[in-house]
Amino acid sequence: SCLSDDEIWARGNNAIMKLYNMKGELLMSVQTKSVPLDIAVTRSGGLVYADGDVTCSSINLVSGTQIQTLITLRGWRPRGLCSTASGDLLVIMTRDDGDQTKVMRYSGSTEKQTIQRDDQGKPLYSSVGFKYLSENRNSDICVADCFARAVVVVSTAGKLRFRYTGPPSTPGESFHPVGITTDSQVNILTSDPYKHRIHIIDQDGLFLRFLHNCGLQYPWGLCLDSRNNLFVAERDTGKVKKLQYYK
Repeated sequence: SCLSDDEIWARGNNAIMKLYNMKGELLMSVQTKSVPLDIAVTRSGGLVYADGDVTCSSINLVSGTQIQTLITLRGWRPRGLCSTASGDLLVIMTRDDGDQTKVMRYSGSTEKQTIQRDDQGKPLYSSVGFKYLSENRNSDICVADCFARAVVVVSTAGKLRFRYTGPPSTPGESFHPVGITTDSQVNILTSDPYKHRIHIIDQDGLFLRFLHNCGLQYPWGLCLDSRNNLFVAERDTGKVKKLQYYK
C-alpha cells in the first residue's frame, strides 16, 4: 500500500509490516500479534491492518509507534480492507462458520453500511477463499473474489453493477483474481497470479488488456501511486516490482 510516491508499506507471511523507500531501503518495521491479512493507508497517512486472530479478529491503526484497535469483529474474520476517498473504511469479512461474506463500511468504529446480497437476495460474494477490495474513483466498490473466479463490482449504494470473469475472447479459461486496485482513469486492475499476469478492465467491466510478458511471477498485491506507477508484490519471490504501464 502506497504511503506516498516515495514510500510503500508491505506485509508478508509473518507478523511484521515494513515501510520501504524507492531504493528498497527499510525505513520502519511494525510488529503485530499475528500475521496481518491486509493493509491500507488512510487519507491522513495512517496504516490500518486486518488482524485475523481466531480468538479476537480486529482492525487496527498504526500511528507512530502506537497500535490502536479501531474495530473488534466478533464471529467474523476480516479478509481485505481499503480506505475510501471520503475517509471511511471498507472491510470484507467472512463469518467464522464460513457460510457468509459481506462488505462493511465504517466511519471510525461506527458501522455505516452492509453489502451482502443482490436484489434477488443471492449472496454477492463466495464464502471462502482470498478476497481483496478497492474503491474506484466513481465510488464503486470492487472485490477480487478468488474462489468465485470473479471481480464483483457494486455501486456505492451496494447495488450489483457487474461481474467480470475474464476476457470474452477466452471463455472458460482459468481466472483467479487476487490483488486489486484502480487508477486515475477509473480502470480496474486485478492480479491473476497463476497466469502470471494482470487484467485491466474499464469501470463498466470491459476487458482492455493484459499486463504480461514483463517478468511477473505470481503477482499478488497491487497498489498505485499518484503518478499511476503500479507496484506489484510477488507471492513467492518476496519482491515488489514497480511498473510504468500507463501511457
